[in-house]
This record gives sequence, structure tokens and C-alpha cells, in this order.
Amino acid sequence: MTVTTTMNPATARAAAPTGSAPSALRLGLARGGLETRQFFRNKGQMFFTFSMPVVMLLLLGSIYRGTDPASGVSTQQIFTTGMIGVGIMGSSLQSLSLQIAGERRNGTLKRLRGTPLPKSSYFIGKILMVLASSLGQGAVLLGIGRLFFDVRLPVDAAHWLTLGWVYLLGVAGCSLLGIAYSNLMRGADSGAVAMLPMMVLQFISGVFVIFSQLPHTLQLVASFFPLKWICQGMRSALLPQAYAQAEPAGGWEHGRTALVLAVWAVAGLLLCLKTFRWKGREDG
Repeated sequence: MTVTTTMNPATARAAAPTGSAPSALRLGLARGGLETRQFFRNKGQMFFTFSMPVVMLLLLGSIYRGTDPASGVSTQQIFTTGMIGVGIMGSSLQSLSLQIAGERRNGTLKRLRGTPLPKSSYFIGKILMVLASSLGQGAVLLGIGRLFFDVRLPVDAAHWLTLGWVYLLGVAGCSLLGIAYSNLMRGADSGAVAMLPMMVLQFISGVFVIFSQLPHTLQLVASFFPLKWICQGMRSALLPQAYAQAEPAGGWEHGRTALVLAVWAVAGLLLCLKTFRWKGREDG
């Protein structure tokens, strides 16, 4: 668990009196730099965050070797896109919620409350940290997919753009949900509270099982949550257009993907603003 300090020099300079109050964005960017450096300095946390989806991808790719006859896309390529989506949600909803719960328990958040750092800047810092870590993780997964499973890189600017907006919306929404979800972490043994919904969503969102092969009821349930749409967006950016016919709707549904992820981002922000606490319940 990462233990953060109250204020680093960059944040202190951003918060220092300069004739006008520093903006929340400026403080958030400074905080994001601190959070990102602390993440990459914590070798244990970084190793666990990066290694879990990599190990899962290599295992899945070694066990399942089928090919979709209509598009020629292999299950290994599909699993690669799914694990990139899992990396985004795992770094945000799961790891971030546990990290913030730890900061709440060890008094870090209570100390931050006494600084000029507003909630919004704290949220920005966490989102930037998740973005940096998940991008590194995504690059590793994509490299493995390219090297071992013949996953193609986006073929043109439109596909790179799709990869970008799906990634950004996914990180923003899941990070905000992770911040709000941290309120449910009441003790040091709260890992199961974070891991259980992640495991369920992975099975019903097209990560371990090809989405179109799932029962219709599970597809319907998964469509209410962001992981299904993140994985579908990744497939649209990294798999051939021919595979779009294998999706339940017969297409990539970019508009619906953007709408669902944006709605979750807004919902996550509202939940954070409504429920976020600097102190734990036991602190009063």
C-alpha cells in the first residue's frame, strides 16, 4: 500500500501565496506528479499492478487457441483487448479504492484536509496517477499481444483516436468510481470487497469468455457497467473491422460506448462529491 506524504515541494509551490489563490487544476496537476512518482517508486505495488494482467493474458493465450472463422481473429487477440480493459479497471476501481482506504486509515487524508488541497485537486491527482500507471500497463500488454499473438496496432488515425477516447473515458470514470468505492473499505482486510465485483465483471464483460457467447441475461447485466464497453471499445480499435459482425449488436456501437462511459464518469464524480470523506467513520 502506498503511503503518501502531506505535500511535496511542487504542491507546496502551487499552494504558496502568489497574490491569488492557486487553481484547483494547478494543485491537481502538482498532486498528480507526486502520486505518479510515488507509484513508480513503490516497486512492490508496481510489480503487482503490472504483473497480474500480464500473467493472466499469457495463461489465457496459452490455453485457448481458437479462431473466429468469419473474421480470422484468434481468441488470443480477443483476450488481449479484454486484458487491456481489465488493466484500466484494475488500476482504478480496485487498486485505487484500496489505496485511498489505506490513506484514510493511516491518517494521510486527515492531514491533507489541513492543507489548501481541495477535493477536486485530490481527485485530479489520483486520476492522473491511474492514467500514467494504466498506460504503462496497457503498453506492456499490447506489446505482448503484438509479439506473441499477432495483435495489430491501430491501423490509422481514426483507430488511434478511438483507442485514446476509450482509454481516457474509461480511466476517468473508473477512477472516480474507485474514489467513491473506497468509502466501503472499512478495515485492513477489505481486499475481497474490491476484488469480488472485479472478478464478476471480468467473467460477464467479455474478458475470460467471448462476449457474444455469454447468455443473453449476462450480456444485459454487463451492459450496465463500464468494463463491457471499455473492452468493446478496445476491440474496435485493435481488431479487424470484420470482427464487428461478431458483436451482439453487429457493430462497434461507438456512440453508445462513449455515452455509457461518459454517464459513468459523471455518476462517479457526483458520488465522489457527495460521499468522499477525509476521515474514517471511526474518527468522527
